[in-house]
Amino acid sequence: MAVRREFSAGGVVVRRLRGRWVLAAIRPGGKPEGTWALPKGLIGPGEKGEATAAREVTEETGVTGTPVEKLGDVRYVYTWAGERVFKVVSFFLFRYRSGRLGDIPAAHAHEVADTQWLPLEEAPKLLAYKGEREMAAKALDRLGSAE
Repeated sequence: MAVRREFSAGGVVVRRLRGRWVLAAIRPGGKPEGTWALPKGLIGPGEKGEATAAREVTEETGVTGTPVEKLGDVRYVYTWAGERVFKVVSFFLFRYRSGRLGDIPAAHAHEVADTQWLPLEEAPKLLAYKGEREMAAKALDRLGSAE
């Protein structure tokens, strides 16, 4: 049986708030309280991963960011309607540029239940998904050395 492949991209958007690094996190629609994730979505036809990540960040958080670098890929397999799907999510680091967290375009408001700036040093514990916790840890490493 063929394994379907899916490619997505997401963003780790960071900024300084009151002297500490924070990242933009979302609670996806339908997920319980405290389920924090990074904004991400499917890469469109002909779209580059970094462009997808930037678009998803704005659609799901309401803020825009300036791309810094690629952080890495998260790979996993899941089952959808009895079919195994091999998924690769590329994550990119962004520096916050503009916008207000939670100002989500109406067309995408149903996808996101909540948004929050999470302290970056706590994000590797607070994010719900292992691969995303690893990406937050990588961002923390990069920024820690950039101080």
